[in-house]
Amino acid sequence: MEKNVIIRAILGIVAVLVLTVGMFAVVKMLMRNQEGGDSGKLGKTLVVYYSAQNHTEVVARKIAKQLDAEVFEIRPKNEYSAEDLIWTKGDSRVAREHDDENLREVELVETEVKDWEKYDTVLIGYPIWWGIAAWPTNAFVKEQDFSGKTVIPFCTSSSSELGNSAVLLKQDAEGGSWQTGHRFASEATDEEITEWVKSIR
Repeated sequence: MEKNVIIRAILGIVAVLVLTVGMFAVVKMLMRNQEGGDSGKLGKTLVVYYSAQNHTEVVARKIAKQLDAEVFEIRPKNEYSAEDLIWTKGDSRVAREHDDENLREVELVETEVKDWEKYDTVLIGYPIWWGIAAWPTNAFVKEQDFSGKTVIPFCTSSSSELGNSAVLLKQDAEGGSWQTGHRFASEATDEEITEWVKSIR
C-alpha cells in the first residue's frame, strides 16, 4: 500500500514536470511569434527592398506578410523622379548612371538595420536595370556583413530575367550563404508570390 502511494506520488511529480516543460515551450513559442520575423526553417527573417516605381515594394511587402518578416526599405537620399527613370532618354539620370559607373555610387538615407545581428535570413528585392540590380541595392549590400546569414534575392521586371544580378550583388557583399533568386513580373500575382514563398519556407 505504502509502495503504491510512493509510486503515485512520483508519477504525479513527473506529470507536473512534463506539463511545466510543455507550458514553458508553448509560452516561448508564443513570445517568439509576437516578436515577428520567425518563419520556420528561415529563422528570424528580414525583407530588404529597393523600389523605384512601387512594383518591388508591393511584392516585398506581400512576401514579408506571408513570412511574418520585418521590412527595411532602401531609400536614396536623392530619390529618382519619374523623369530620372526614363531609361530610353539618353540624358536621363539612370541613362547617365548606366553609361558612367562612377555615377552609380548612390548615397542612401540609411544603411544601418536595427538589430541586424538577430536575423538568420535576409531577402533582398530590387528592380532590374539593364540586366542587373538597380544600383541603390548595391549601395546597401556593400555596407552589410552577411556572415552567418542566408541571403535570398528576388527581383521585379517587365521583361528581363534575374540574370547575373544576384551574382554581382554577392560579389559586393561580405559573407553570407547566397541562394538562387527569383524573378517576378512587375505585376506579380498573389498566387505567384504565394507559390514562391512556399518553396523557400
